[in-house]
Amino acid sequence: MADLEFFFDPVCPWAWITSRWVVEVEQLRSYEVLWRFISLKMINEQLSADWYTPEYRASHMAGLYAHRVCDEVRLQHGNAEVGALYTALGVAFHHHRRRPDINADPVAFMTEMLQAAGLPTTHAAHALDESHDAYVRDETELAFSRTGRDVGTPIITFHPGRPDEGSFFGPVISTIPRGDEAVRLWDAVEYIATSSGMAELKRSNRAKMSFD
Repeated sequence: MADLEFFFDPVCPWAWITSRWVVEVEQLRSYEVLWRFISLKMINEQLSADWYTPEYRASHMAGLYAHRVCDEVRLQHGNAEVGALYTALGVAFHHHRRRPDINADPVAFMTEMLQAAGLPTTHAAHALDESHDAYVRDETELAFSRTGRDVGTPIITFHPGRPDEGSFFGPVISTIPRGDEAVRLWDAVEYIATSSGMAELKRSNRAKMSFD
């Protein structure tokens, strides 16, 4: 059983930073992380606000193209390979700012990402396969069932399936903690999620993101 479940949309830069913190602690503590899906496109599909521009919609559709292929990888290869594909996507989207490339040609872009992750490139055709959407939607609803709907990405669950299971949106962090700092933050967030009964801890101001 996994120590942590991490619900991600690959286009979310805040989720990407949090995921790299999680991977850092996974390696330091030999924890197991289960990679799961939450879709910004599905969260916002009924939104009609002026700020939700065609560019925003395209970025969220990019996440769904990627989720479809991630789901096929989950079915055919398993969790570790989903994590490897998420890593390839995150580097391309956030470090190299290539998110628009997937909208231009989803299959070609995902072919490249699968190759980078060491996975069969034939899975790239699933970027256009809407049969995966039901599973992605179910995952999104499961994530919200654990936190409520007034949150975003990522959502994490500590100790899934155990009596002290606890979920939170976030933590939203602007830089990736490393080494002892990463472990200290993990221990603090794990305690808050599983032991303290705390429902919310928040502030609005955020520092500039760094993917280093």
